[in-house]
Amino acid sequence: MKKEFNRWLYLGFVLFGTYLLLLRRDLSESAIYFGIALAFDPFDQKQPWQERPIWQRILLILHLALVFFLFILGVSPDFAKGFRDGFEGR
Repeated sequence: MKKEFNRWLYLGFVLFGTYLLLLRRDLSESAIYFGIALAFDPFDQKQPWQERPIWQRILLILHLALVFFLFILGVSPDFAKGFRDGFEGR
């Protein structure tokens, strides 16, 4: 894909994920869209990871950390309740 097309897809998924997070308060759906956005690397994909500028690497790592954080927050209440119910034999 072309670099410019990837930037628009990345931006679209990030904006939709932000909408889901801030306006609809849906953590798991926003984590999905933020995660899909990472598939469309907005930077030069032909450039190896080690040769990228440090700010690009930091931005992508922070983006990935946000996806994991939202996923954990979205799953944790259901996971904790399910664990308790299973442990108590409900």
